Amino acid sequence: MRPSPNIWHTPDVYELENQAFDRADQVGAAIDALHPLAGATLLDIGCGTGYHLPGFADRGAHVLGLEPHPPLARLAAARLADRPESSARQAPSSAPEPAPRPPAPSPDVARRAGVLTGEAEHLPLANATVDVAVARWAYFFGPGCEPGLAEVERVLRPGGLAAFLDNDATRSRFGGWFAASLPAYDPIAVRRFWRRQGFTARDLDLAWECPDRATFEAIVRIEFAPALADRILATHPGTSVDYAVTLWHRTH
Repeated sequence: MRPSPNIWHTPDVYELENQAFDRADQVGAAIDALHPLAGATLLDIGCGTGYHLPGFADRGAHVLGLEPHPPLARLAAARLADRPESSARQAPSSAPEPAPRPPAPSPDVARRAGVLTGEAEHLPLANATVDVAVARWAYFFGPGCEPGLAEVERVLRPGGLAAFLDNDATRSRFGGWFAASLPAYDPIAVRRFWRRQGFTARDLDLAWECPDRATFEAIVRIEFAPALADRILATHPGTSVDYAVTLWHRTH
């Protein structure tokens, strides 16, 4: 399991990032268009604090969140059950106030969503029990995630959809920042990897849209090393940035 320092260490600030990213939910709409979610069983791999689980349930899916890091899995379960839990670590003093607690899920959503603790390489599910498997940022390094992909194939029903969201380091201002943060990252090799696995790319042009500069600065600082974050903030004004992503998808 590869740690995810942004959300593991600062879940309060990562909540703000989730709120800022793709505010129109183009990602959810794209997944719904590829495989209607109403009545589908959906597995969100690496669901973190469960931010996206209510949205999938609102689209009519029966939702399971899978999270390997137990503190985050507890936060995800608390979100669905409407039981607040304090984060393992508070936002740094330079950050804005912690994100407001989201509205309580409706009883219908709470009935159609749950959280499991486990890893992508060993999904705690029986064969052919899932209609849609999704992940955000969990597989964007490409090579090396083959065991997780094999598990997804095992649990998907015939005709099921795998849909994974990946940063696109070749487009957008954010993509340039991402490329600068990982000089050894080869986006062309990553795209070749996904195509060899039989996935199709759907490119989406999205954005971070923050309510204020303090929020923008806080989420930049959890995503990038201090020196690069300083350069970004010194040269990029405002409260938003264009953010290109790729939704890799395959029907099984």
